[in-house]
This record gives sequence, C-alpha cells and structure tokens, in this order.
Amino acid sequence: MPYPFDRSGTEVGPDGIRRYRDLPRNLPEILRSAVESRPDGEALVELGGERVTYRQLWDRAARVAGGLRAAGVQPGDRVANRLPNGNDWVYAFWGTLLAGAVVVPVNTRFAEPEVRYVVEDSGAAFMFEPGAPLPDGNPLETTDQQHTDLAGIFYTSGTTGFPKGAMTTHENYLSNIETCLRCLNLGREPRTTLISVPLFHVTGCNSQLLVVTAVAGTSVIMPAFEVHAFLRAIQDERVDVLTTVPAIYWLALQQPNFGDIDTSSVMSLSYGGAPIAPDLVHRIQQAFPTARVGNGFGLTETSSVSTYLPHEDAAEHADSVGYPAPVVDVQVEDPDPDSGVGELLIRGPHVVAGYWAKPEQTAETFVDGWLHSGDLARIDDEGRVYIVDRKKDMINRGGENVYCVEVENALAAHPDVGEVAVIGVADSMMGEKVGAVVVPLPGRTLEAPDLIAFAGERLADFKVPQYVVVRSEPLPRNPGGKVLKPSLREGTDWQPVR
Repeated sequence: MPYPFDRSGTEVGPDGIRRYRDLPRNLPEILRSAVESRPDGEALVELGGERVTYRQLWDRAARVAGGLRAAGVQPGDRVANRLPNGNDWVYAFWGTLLAGAVVVPVNTRFAEPEVRYVVEDSGAAFMFEPGAPLPDGNPLETTDQQHTDLAGIFYTSGTTGFPKGAMTTHENYLSNIETCLRCLNLGREPRTTLISVPLFHVTGCNSQLLVVTAVAGTSVIMPAFEVHAFLRAIQDERVDVLTTVPAIYWLALQQPNFGDIDTSSVMSLSYGGAPIAPDLVHRIQQAFPTARVGNGFGLTETSSVSTYLPHEDAAEHADSVGYPAPVVDVQVEDPDPDSGVGELLIRGPHVVAGYWAKPEQTAETFVDGWLHSGDLARIDDEGRVYIVDRKKDMINRGGENVYCVEVENALAAHPDVGEVAVIGVADSMMGEKVGAVVVPLPGRTLEAPDLIAFAGERLADFKVPQYVVVRSEPLPRNPGGKVLKPSLREGTDWQPVR
C-alpha cells in the first residue's frame, strides 16, 4: 500500500525535522478563529450539564484568565488543573492559556502524595480544585505566544516512581492537531466528538478537544464513564468522531441493547492507548459500518499521535500501529538481525521539549532530535510499525501506564513483605491488569485483601493490583539476581482478589 497520508504543505528544515507550514501561531488563535467562524455554534456539551457556545466559551475563559491575573498568576507561571472532566476543566484550560500561563493537567486518580509531587515539582502558582469556584475577573486575552513557548506540562509516570513532566510547546499541540485532521480524514468542517477518556490525558485533550476546536466543532464531555450514557450520547448527539481505548469499545459491544443504538452518524472511529485483539477490531468494524476504523499510537512525550493505521489496513494488519504521521520520522535502533526488533525512535515537531526540571532524564530520552520511546518495535517493508514489547518495565492497563517498580516499591513497604514482583496479566477488556506475586518474610503471613488495601493507601486506584498471589518459595532469579518475570508470568495461577 502506498503511503496513505497527505504530506502537502510540509517541509523539512535544517534540523532534519519535517514541519507543517502555515500553522496558527499559538493555541489561543485556534479558539479565536472558532469563535469568529461559529460564535453561536455549540463548543461544549457536558452530559447532564450545560451546553455552551463558542462565544460563551471565550467569554468565560477570558474571565478566568482575568481572575488568574488578579490572583497573581503571571505569563509563564504554571497552573495546575485538578478538575474532573467537564466544562469547568475546559474553562480552566483556555483561561490559563489566555493568561499567558502554562497548563499542568493533574491526573484526578492520583493519590495525595502524587498530586503533591506534581504541584511542587512544577512550581504551580495556582491550582484549580474540585468544588472551588473558578477565578473570575476582568476579561484578559494574552495571544502573543510563539511556537517555541511552553504551553503545557503533562505528567507521565516514571520508572523511578516519580512522574516526569513532558514540556509541551504550542507547536507540539498544533502539530498534533493537524496530524489528527489528516490521519483521520476529518476535513475542515465542524465535527462532533464524544470525550469518554480523561481530559488530563493527551488523547482526550490534544487529540479530541483541541482537534474539534480547530474545526469549530462540538466536544461532548462525559464527566464520568458509564457505558449506557456512552451509547445514548453517540445516538442523541449524532457523534461523528469517536476515539477511545479498546476496553470501552469491548464493554459497549457487550451490552444487550447495543443493536438498538443508531451508530450511523459515526464516520471516524479510532482506538489506541492499549493492546487490542484482532477479533475486537473485526467486531468494531461490523458494529460501526459507516465508520472509517483506525488505530493510533503515541506517547505523552509525542503530544499524542505518532503513527496511525488507516481503515484500509485495519483488518488485515490489526496488530500494527500503522504508518508514521505526515511530519513524523520513525526508526528502529540496533535492530536484531533476525527479527528486526529494536527500540523505536521518533522524530517530529510533536516531540516535546524535554522533561520539566529533569536534565538527566531529558538527556537520556531525547538524543540528537530523536525520542527514545522505550518501546521495542519492528517496521515492515511498507513502513508499518509493530510494537512487540516494552523496553521499560511497564503495564498498560486500559490506556493507563503503570510502572511495575512503583507498585513493587509500595507493596515492599508492608512490614510483612519479603519479596514482590509486579507483572501485567492479560485481560480481554483492559489489555492488561496489574498482578503481584508476593513472598512473606519468614514467620509472617500475608492476606491478599490486606495487601490491596495497603497499596490503595499509597497508589492511584488504577495502579493497585487486582491479582495477588502469595507464595512461600522465593521468587525465581537469574545469576545476577534479577527476577525472572517471564517464568513467573507463565507459571502463576492468577486469581482475581474479590
């Protein structure tokens, strides 16, 4: 198959990076353009809440910006956003940018120590808190930001247990918007998307909210996921762009009333963020016959989308994450001579500027313009990318990244735990779930429910193991002392803890 995406209007610079020409100058420009083209068009629909026009969105965001300035927030300051999904999250996002400040989305599932770390590490001058009124002041509009200026910091879990802040510039955001419009064949007319994933993730924010804003379309926002509300919204709001993780599609297709839902409005359907079974791809295609189905792959460090598998390849190559996006280069470092597998490197204008206040990790991950993804991959003769394993010790639980060492450290703090190994357990809905094999200290006893409760006090809920096996014999290790996780994975009878 020839390269499937439109590369017109792009050019390669002296640094070897291909960029889109004629992008807007900054993010506020895309909101201003939407307001001018469709002032009375619906910008936001919060399920169970308000319906908001673009004129109303701009006015409210500008007042939030004024309130932030009155509270002492200056251009370049970081502003943490801990709000749940909803219109207020969007007001806070745009208000922060209109104040010239930097958005710091906070994972609402983080435990208090994790939240505290993000706020302190970013040096946030202000935080939007659930239940607190939004700042309100004289309308303020700061629109002089340039492509290279910092616009957001998305925190991603770290292998040391400490999150790292991915410094996202205006160009990073804008490049991802243009990539999504081209890869999904959305055109430039207003679209309606259903945001069922968290806005604090790059998928919900960068590849849904901002993409639809760029075409003056409508973002239908779910404050909390509920499968029947998800299905009703597709039909009632005439959603034409659907993007979510495979687990949600799996759950939707399991519902007895799915056949009663009118899905004919959906023209673009994409999934990503977690492994997907080829059988589920076929079921999705049958359930949404009017939709172009595709698979997107990316990282927080790439502002969302790096590769995309188009509709034409979705069934035959369901195990691939697709071709590099129009301004993205990929290559495999030190490929195995037999399998062609090596670490996936990514280059493009969507790759973030580095990690906030972490020069050593930045230098290790971003080398000579290339992002070292930590994923092991191969690339076939036609340019399709296949993710085959992870170089980093990580579990992908329904789109949420869980680093094993972080969970191991939390469980190891239990006074009766002698050894612990955390492993991804295959799951048909979530892709993977978190499993732990624990060995008690001599003379001690351990109960799985107690360990889960212990972990729940120290970790976000999605990181807490759902499978816990307590064994008496020591964990298997190689001569160097490293735990042999493959043998544990295969030889353990995983039973979910009720």
